[in-house]
Amino acid sequence: MLLRVCPSSFRPLHLFTSSSSKLLPFRPSLRREFRSIPSRSSSSFHRMESPPASSSSQTPVTASETDSLAKDLQNQNLGAVDESGAKIKRKLEEFNWDHSFVKELPGDPRSDVTSREVLHACYSKVSPSVPVDDPQLVAWSDSVAELLELDPKEFERPDFPLLISGAKPLPGAMAYAQCYGGHQFGMWAGQLGDGRAITLGEVLNSKGERWELQLKGAGKTPYSRFADGLAVLRSSIREFLCSEAMHFLGIPTTRALCLLTTGQDVTRDMFYDGNPKEEPGAIVCRVSQSFLRFGSYQIHASRGKEDLEIVRKLADYAIKHHFPHIESMNRSDSLSFITGKEDDSVVDLTSNKYAAWIVEIAERTAILVARWQGVGFTHGVLNTDNMSILGQTIDYGPFGFLDAFDPSFTPNTTDLPGRRYCFANQPDIGLWNIAQFAKSLAVAELINQKEANYAMERYGEKFMDEYQAIMSKKLGLSKYNKDIISKLLNNMAVDKVDYTNFFRLLSNIKANPDTPEDELLKPLKAALLDIGKERKEAWIKWVQAYIQEVSGSDTSDEERKAIMDSVNPKYILRNYLCQSAIDAAEQGDFSEVNNLIRLMKNPYEDQPGMERYARLPPAWAYRPGVCMLSCSS
Repeated sequence: MLLRVCPSSFRPLHLFTSSSSKLLPFRPSLRREFRSIPSRSSSSFHRMESPPASSSSQTPVTASETDSLAKDLQNQNLGAVDESGAKIKRKLEEFNWDHSFVKELPGDPRSDVTSREVLHACYSKVSPSVPVDDPQLVAWSDSVAELLELDPKEFERPDFPLLISGAKPLPGAMAYAQCYGGHQFGMWAGQLGDGRAITLGEVLNSKGERWELQLKGAGKTPYSRFADGLAVLRSSIREFLCSEAMHFLGIPTTRALCLLTTGQDVTRDMFYDGNPKEEPGAIVCRVSQSFLRFGSYQIHASRGKEDLEIVRKLADYAIKHHFPHIESMNRSDSLSFITGKEDDSVVDLTSNKYAAWIVEIAERTAILVARWQGVGFTHGVLNTDNMSILGQTIDYGPFGFLDAFDPSFTPNTTDLPGRRYCFANQPDIGLWNIAQFAKSLAVAELINQKEANYAMERYGEKFMDEYQAIMSKKLGLSKYNKDIISKLLNNMAVDKVDYTNFFRLLSNIKANPDTPEDELLKPLKAALLDIGKERKEAWIKWVQAYIQEVSGSDTSDEERKAIMDSVNPKYILRNYLCQSAIDAAEQGDFSEVNNLIRLMKNPYEDQPGMERYARLPPAWAYRPGVCMLSCSS
C-alpha cells in the first residue's frame, strides 16, 4: 500500500530564509513504502460547521479554534462542587478508580519484570519497586489536584510520599506498564514500552473526566531493557516544571501532580562519556486523560496478522473513551472530502470512524506543533513513541525554548549530527510521524489509502491555518502578511535576537508612520543588541514596513498591545532557570522550584518584582548540560 505524504509546502516561513537554508541539512525522507507526490490544492473537507480557512498570504485572520482550546485547558483547574455548593475534596482512599485500560484490552499473562519481548498484549501488570529511604514530597500542583478533586490537605499526610511513590500500596490502584514501539530518529526501534513509567490506574472525577495517574521513575518493568527503571532529580524537576508551564501557556500537555525525592541515589552517565556519577533519585506523578501514543498502535501492526486485531481493539478503546463524539457520528454530519481532480473521489468520513479518528488526531497534532512554534518550544525527541494520540505534549526530555532565534536549534546532544528534531523541522516531523501512524492503521485495514492521504493533507492545511493565525496575532496584524513575517524572522536569525523578549517588546511599537527614524528602534533596544550600521538599517526598514502595515488597521495601539501581550509570553521556562532550580534542589533547597511554578502560572502577565526571570541567559547557561542535554535521566 502506498501512502501519499504532503510535501513541505506548509513549512513555516522562517524555513525559507537565506540564513536558515544552509543550517537545515535534514529533510524528512520517507521510507520505501511511501511515495511523495504534490498535495492537491483542490482537496476540501466539507463540514457543515465551517470550512477550512484559506492559507492565502492575505487571508483575514479569524478567531483561532485553539483560542477556545487554550481557555478550556486553562479552565481545567475549576473544581467541581457538591450539592451544597462546596468544592468536592477527596482523600486518596476515596479516588473513584475505573481501570478501563486493563479491563478492556489484552494483557501480558506474566507479572514479573524480566526484560523481554511482550507479545499479544497492550500492557504488563507490574508494581512500583523504586527503593526509597524517607521519600519527601517537594513540590505539587494545586490545579492538577483540583482536576482529580484531591483535597489539598492530602499533601500534608505523612504517608503521602509513600503512597504516591508506590512504596506503600495505594488503595484501589491497579498498576501496569504499557507496551508500545516506535521510530527513533527515523528508524524503527521495535518494542520500547514504559521502561520506567508505571500507571496506577484511571481516576474518574465527578464530571466523568478520566485522568490516568502515572509514576515516572517508579522501578523496573518488562520494558526496561538494560536500564534500572529509575529517574534522577534533575530530569524530574524539568518534567514537573515544564508540563505545568506548558499548560499555563495554553499548550496541550500532560500534567504533573507532584514531585518526590526517593532518598536514594541513582547512577547516571549524563553525557554518555564514560563518567557516571551518583545523583539524587526522584519520581514525578504524571497525569493525563491517556498516555496512548502513536507507537502503541505501531508495535502491534508491526507484528503481523495475529496482532492486527489488537490495533483495532486499541482504536475502538481510544474512540470510546477519548473521542466519543466520533462514535456517535452519522451521515447528517456531512463529514466528507474530495480527494482531488484526478479521480474526483468523495469519501464520507461518517462511513468509517477510524478515518474520522485519524483526521482528528492529525489536526490536533498540527495545532500542537503550531503552538510550539509560536512560543519557540523545541521538544528535542519527536520519536513516534513520544507522540500522543490526544495531541498533547508528552515525555519531557531534553526540551528547550529558543533563546536567540536559531531555526536549527536542537536542545538534544544526541540530535546534533543531523538536527532531525531541531526547531525548524518540527512541522515536517509531525507530518512524518502521522504518516507512520497512518501506515499502522492501514496495515490493520482500518483505513484505506485515500483516507490516510487525506489525514496527512489535513495536517498540512491545519498547521498552516494555525501557524499563520498565531504569527499574525504575535505581530498584531489584522491579516497574515507573508512578506512582513518572513523578513522579520530572517532578521532575527541573522542577529540572533531573543525570540521571547523581542515579541514582547514589539507590542510597544506605535502605529505612527511619522515616527522619526532615530526613534524607530527605541522600543526594541533591549532586544537588538550589538548590531552594526548595516544591520541597524535593515531593522529600521523592517520597522517602517511594519508600522505601515499596522497603521492601516482600525485597532488602537493599546488594543493591539493587549492582543499581542496575550500571545507573547513575558516568561518562559528557559533552560538556565531550570538549572538554577536544579542546582539548589540538589542541595536540598526547593524554594526555586516552587518560585518557578508560581511564576509560570501567569506567563503573559508582567508580574512586578519578577523581571529577573525574563533576563537573557547568563554566560554560564551555555555550558554543557544546561543549554543542551542528553536523553539521560
